[in-house]
Amino acid sequence: MEGILPLWKPKGMTSHDCVFKLRKILHMKRIGHTGTLDPEVDGVLPICLGRATKVAEYITDAGKTYEGEVTIGFSTTTEDASGEVVNQKEVTQTITRAMVEDVLKTLTGPIKQTPPMYSAVKVNGKRLYEYARQGIEVERPTREVTIYSLNLLDDWEELVGETISFRFIVDCSKGTYIRTLAVMIGEMLGYPAHMSKLTRTRSATMTKKDCLTIEEVAEKQQSGTIEKDLRPLEDALCDLPKFQINDTLAMKVRNGMVLELPFELKGVEGPIVMESEEGEALAIYVHHPTKIGKIKPSKILKVL
Repeated sequence: MEGILPLWKPKGMTSHDCVFKLRKILHMKRIGHTGTLDPEVDGVLPICLGRATKVAEYITDAGKTYEGEVTIGFSTTTEDASGEVVNQKEVTQTITRAMVEDVLKTLTGPIKQTPPMYSAVKVNGKRLYEYARQGIEVERPTREVTIYSLNLLDDWEELVGETISFRFIVDCSKGTYIRTLAVMIGEMLGYPAHMSKLTRTRSATMTKKDCLTIEEVAEKQQSGTIEKDLRPLEDALCDLPKFQINDTLAMKVRNGMVLELPFELKGVEGPIVMESEEGEALAIYVHHPTKIGKIKPSKILKVL
């Protein structure tokens, strides 16, 4: 069995928990997820099976869509609802839709974020959450991410209360911390804030309507129909440039040979998918680091 299984991850489970369960259900070991979702977050989690594990990173690197909720009035250690309160400030003014929309516009486009201490980012070979659990604060690397769109959900014009909450939808690049985005929204409104709810509704090309729950996977595996719900590994490569080759060149590609950069791909800087005349992805090639005008295999997807 091979392909991409669009899974709807439930709240209360880690991404690793999902992989562990699926290995038992599907009776296979070669399974990998495509980017960690926090336990309290539900949503789309593409799972790569068999040969598709080779392309997991391209799904991880693709854009995502989230629907979340910001609560303004207090912040937490984890930047979400699971943490301890660290700063409180009563909301004493009326928060209008126009005020929030102005903030969201400011945060749209390339922005810089500092990962939260409770995150899987590594510093000096150790994950930040390991430092956080020991009460150690370390300097964290600031990264640039892109917010493609950021809009409010629900119809409201004014919010009043000691704490207030509102929902939003965001399309963003890889590496974006929505928890941190929620904190930034609060700060720009003048208050401590945290992310109180979050659901991932899209990962790469896969959305909620494509997904199966773990229970549905078990049922379809038992009935022998699960493979009908798998997406081809080519779906993970939809954003990469493609070059179609004939059978003679395909033999060389499958053998991992270094090739001349095709004229049609002059100026392409990133990875290139070499595909058969039938559209099957055979390998991913990259520019040769020392031989100008040559490309070499990064991943062989289809061996002889």
